[in-house]
Amino acid sequence: MYGSSWADENGSIGKAYGYQLGVKHHYKEGDFDQVDRILYDLKHNPLSRRIMSNIYNHHDLHEMNLYPCAYSMTFNVSGHTLNGILNQRSQDMLTANSWNVCQYAVLLHMFAQVSGLKAGELVHVIADAHIYDRHIPMVEELLKREPYPGPTLAMDTSITDFYQFT
Repeated sequence: MYGSSWADENGSIGKAYGYQLGVKHHYKEGDFDQVDRILYDLKHNPLSRRIMSNIYNHHDLHEMNLYPCAYSMTFNVSGHTLNGILNQRSQDMLTANSWNVCQYAVLLHMFAQVSGLKAGELVHVIADAHIYDRHIPMVEELLKREPYPGPTLAMDTSITDFYQFT
């Protein structure tokens, strides 16, 4: 988040987002960060109702320059299809919505591919979706424009290791 108003002089937003995903936790199966735990469960326990990540860690909030907006993902395998639910506490609809939807949809596809599953639905739950007053003229202009067709996603289908995605 270099250049962000939330970043410190080193370009860090503190113990938010990636930091939280990378913290190792101890489980009976071994030590995993949240990403590796999801990958483990998709392989070994695909029908579990506990396949999730959560980066809203109350213990570390005082060391975050920005509290996580999108804070949890829950994954559900139905047949051979991986579905995801993204929970978000706050969403700036003009500047962040397209990015968050794209980011987590791609993540769902990545997890599905390396787990031998088909990517299914991404359900996005937003507690507070808002448009700031200063953005209203821009939103009005965007609504007048002819929409573009939806994007397509092309991924290297030979990748079977999550960490080979670049």
